[in-house]
Amino acid sequence: MREERFKMKFTPPKPFLFETGKRAVLLLHGFTGSSADVRMLGRFLQDHEYTCYAPQYKGHGVSPDLLLQTGPSDWWQDVLEAYAHLEELGYKEIAVAGLSLGALFSLKLGFTKPVKGIVSMSAPTKMDSSSPIISGYMDYVRNYKRLEGKMPSEIDSDMVHYKEESMDQIVQLKDEINTVAGEVDMIYAPIFIAQGKLDDMVDVDGAQWIYDTVESTDKSLKWYENSGHVITIDKERKELQNDILDFLNRLDWQE
Repeated sequence: MREERFKMKFTPPKPFLFETGKRAVLLLHGFTGSSADVRMLGRFLQDHEYTCYAPQYKGHGVSPDLLLQTGPSDWWQDVLEAYAHLEELGYKEIAVAGLSLGALFSLKLGFTKPVKGIVSMSAPTKMDSSSPIISGYMDYVRNYKRLEGKMPSEIDSDMVHYKEESMDQIVQLKDEINTVAGEVDMIYAPIFIAQGKLDDMVDVDGAQWIYDTVESTDKSLKWYENSGHVITIDKERKELQNDILDFLNRLDWQE
């Protein structure tokens, strides 16, 4: 019965498209996150004449058991399809802004696709077996199962299974992070790097490393003293929104 009540209340997040001007921004959420994490930013940019599109990665925003059936290659394909969708809609100039894993994919787009500019927020730049990303992942699974109304004993049993079954996925995620980090010096597009000082999920020094490593001549890094990992919805989100808008407005848009 408890699980049934949960199902009635829970609506899985969906992709969103906020169309307005000719300038397009692709918004990318993080690992175990959803399009909701970038929705406020999307509405803000829409109010300032930027069309915004945010995909919802496969397996995200639904049961962790479905997330387990996907991997970084699936999520990257979602990003490529989202970029192509904006092109199909007629947008010729596309900037990208990503949070966490979305920031990693934003960087990857920077050296694989033509992008007008890159906003990297809370980007992971390295990962090993002790990474907080892994413990954060397990916390997400445990909390989701608690919301499903499962008993603590059931959750404990599920977690043993999930830790075993997720090992390959975690290795794939680690490889993706480390591979993209190895190509960051191929980025030449304008870039704005945002990092919360209170972020306990990624190595905050990675923000400075990205700034030092990219080949972009137009690059900037800003620290947010009172923000954690999900910086888009944290205390300084309005300051972040305005900083992103300032960055986008500086770009050499043709239209």
